[in-house]
Amino acid sequence: MEELKDLLIKIIEDSLSRLNYIFDIEEIKANFQESDSLNFGDYSLPCFFLSKKNIKNPNEIALKLGKEIEKEIKKDKNLREKIEKIEIKNSYINFFINKKELAFNLINEIEKKKEDYGKENLGKNNKTMVEFPSPNTNKPLHLGHLRNLSIGESVSRILEFYNEKVIRANLYNDRGVHICKSMLAYQKFKDELENNSENIKNKKDKEKIKSDHFVGDLYVLFSKKAKENPELEKQAQEMLVKWEQGDKEIRELWKKLNSMAITGIKETISLFNVKHDKEYFESNIYEKGREIILEGLKNGIFKKENDNSIYIDLTNKGLGKKYLLRNDGTSIYITQDIYLSKLKFDEFKINKSIYVVGNEQEYHFKVLFSILDKLKLLKKENLYHLSYGMVNLPDGKMKSREGTVVDADDLIDETKELVKEELKKRYILDEKEIERRSLIIALSAIKYMLLKTNIKRDITFNPKESIAFEGDTGPYLLYSYARANSILKKIKKLPEFKIKDLKDEEIKLLLKINEFKKTLNESYKTLNPSLIANYAYQLSKIFNEFYHACPVINSENEDFRLHLVLAFKQILKISLYLLNIEVLEEM
Repeated sequence: MEELKDLLIKIIEDSLSRLNYIFDIEEIKANFQESDSLNFGDYSLPCFFLSKKNIKNPNEIALKLGKEIEKEIKKDKNLREKIEKIEIKNSYINFFINKKELAFNLINEIEKKKEDYGKENLGKNNKTMVEFPSPNTNKPLHLGHLRNLSIGESVSRILEFYNEKVIRANLYNDRGVHICKSMLAYQKFKDELENNSENIKNKKDKEKIKSDHFVGDLYVLFSKKAKENPELEKQAQEMLVKWEQGDKEIRELWKKLNSMAITGIKETISLFNVKHDKEYFESNIYEKGREIILEGLKNGIFKKENDNSIYIDLTNKGLGKKYLLRNDGTSIYITQDIYLSKLKFDEFKINKSIYVVGNEQEYHFKVLFSILDKLKLLKKENLYHLSYGMVNLPDGKMKSREGTVVDADDLIDETKELVKEELKKRYILDEKEIERRSLIIALSAIKYMLLKTNIKRDITFNPKESIAFEGDTGPYLLYSYARANSILKKIKKLPEFKIKDLKDEEIKLLLKINEFKKTLNESYKTLNPSLIANYAYQLSKIFNEFYHACPVINSENEDFRLHLVLAFKQILKISLYLLNIEVLEEM
């Protein structure tokens, strides 16, 4: 329909020229819009904006212009087939598309291309690295990481759908003061942690505690102890210096806890159906970053303070002073990021690097990109910070140090249990099937809830709301897909495509299916999966309205409706795939 829209705009432009009316093509594009109601056509052009420029009554303009447009359409056989009629109402020219023609072409294309429907080659020559979720190895993944994983994987799939080569990368931030805090807690308070069940939150059996959760509990315990004894903060910093000096005992402890954390984190990432193509570790690259800083100091790009710390002055860019090496010589986070940014391009010959990181790090990436540009290592236009809002709980923000985060594993387990209760109320299933379905539905609930809001905005996550089988939720989308599948299972063979007169509910579903490409394209251009999530919900809602109003099997329009249901099912499946949501053939 976008091609048809462009063609109609050209006809409007030509018709206005023949009538010698004064007009602005951009104003035509802005005013020529899809109608809100089927009664007013599929497209509508209000003529008020032409009235002022031409000092004429808008009703008169609509009448003359409408007749001129009709003449042009009659000359073109292709347009005559696509445009059913033009209707002039007061100051409006309404265009009615031939729905049968649209249905035939659209549904045939969907049935022919199947899961490839909507794929484009716009990104054919692009190779993009998407970095996510880049966790610290001093705690398990939490709810915020799940939003990061959801966005990163969905964006990767959308890029791939447009034929971009995508490398999914994960950076493990496995060194630094925060890591040393867990290590110091292990040295000093390990026995206390293991013997005090209160310190092992939400774990009835401490023997079964997941490895990354154990490391996270050490970090929380350190924060509690540091409030009582601030000297611990200094000791953690001293431990980092020893670590960078290669102290054998410190390095062995680091390897042990790091391995525990990473093993547990990878289990969660895998459960969320994400697989990375490349893994980076801060511990392997931070020294290279320091070399770049020291070289930049020699070249006068960076400066040294009296206490020997090194910084860059970006005041002229509104970013102030940014320290790059501490006065004790240890690196900070941005140090390794400078080297890693260049390494990605050298190693994979990528065109673009996308960092999926929360909006609290916007300053960090502005500084990083400015430094890379100043060092002439990379161009700003090849670097993109995909910033997203924070995830809050109904009772407030999450804080890792205070142990008030919602761990990803716990959230998945708790959501899964809520789904199990709902499934047992609705269906008679064996335990194995309940286990399988409950995980798929729970993950759909979490992923959809984390993606349906514009990624720039903060969200409040409520697990109980997310699992509802009705309303704007992941389970509702799965239920809609399964409902369509149950209709199609009742027939042995899809009948020949035939269309009788169409009801409003059929037309609405048809038009919504037709919006898929436009929605997908906008989502690709803006890297915003929420557009697809909202589209999938609206599509499912319209399908269910169709389902209740239009019986399919044994109806007069059964042949067409079966094809329409199949098209809906295919488009919803593609949409859910792009959101990294697995479908269920039956609920």
